[in-house]
Amino acid sequence: MCLGVPMRIDSIGDGVARCQARGISRDVNLMLMEGTALVLGDFVMVHVGYAIQKVGKAEARTSWQLHDEMAQGRNA
Repeated sequence: MCLGVPMRIDSIGDGVARCQARGISRDVNLMLMEGTALVLGDFVMVHVGYAIQKVGKAEARTSWQLHDEMAQGRNA
C-alpha cells in the first residue's frame, strides 16, 4: 500500500521543493512532476520524498483527516 502525505510548497529551486505539513519541513524531489505548473502555496502529495501529484487545499485537508482517523483507530 502506498501512503502519500499532502504538503504545502514553501520554496522551489533546482528540481526540489521545500515543503511543510504540520510544522515539519522536508525537501521534496519534483522529478515526477515535470511538466506540471507548481507555485508557492500549492499542495502536493508526497511519497518517499517525491511529489507524485498536485492536490487542492480541500483534498489535502481531507487526506489529513483520514490520516488522523486511521491513527485514532490504531490506538483504540
